[in-house]
Amino acid sequence: MTFRIGSGYDVHALVHDVSRKLILGGVTVPFDKVLRGHSDADVLVHSVCDAILGAAGLGDIGRHFPDSDPLYKDISSLILLKRCANILNEAGYAIENIDTTVFAQAPKLEPYKDEMSHKIASTIEISPESVNVKATTTEGLGFEGRGEGIAAHAVVLIRKISKKSG
Repeated sequence: MTFRIGSGYDVHALVHDVSRKLILGGVTVPFDKVLRGHSDADVLVHSVCDAILGAAGLGDIGRHFPDSDPLYKDISSLILLKRCANILNEAGYAIENIDTTVFAQAPKLEPYKDEMSHKIASTIEISPESVNVKATTTEGLGFEGRGEGIAAHAVVLIRKISKKSG
């Protein structure tokens, strides 16, 4: 069996915008700021997308869903995640597990982590036990610590399930 590992990282700025909601891991998190971006700016899901695509050598989220394309304006990142999982499966791979970390001074994410794991898992049709979501502060350091943005990192393990056709 062939295994491969992918890593993804994403950052978005926190801004005041009453027309949007803060979405992390597909979950609406009550907060007085939101993430700025072309899509819903879900840094957690974006990092998972990049890790999935990277593990199979299939580029990155910007290559498949460019922010210059109006089709992706305000799109749910869970839709992009589903598409990334489909791209991965078409290439002959399956996801074994996902481990993520969100870096944010605020809001506190502990009450939402299980729901985030479940949303990500159900979107790509894997077991919730295969998706781990962690959150940490930066102890007031850096842009996260100053409340200027949120970052996320993801690592994905995939396995080859069949020969790539083509």
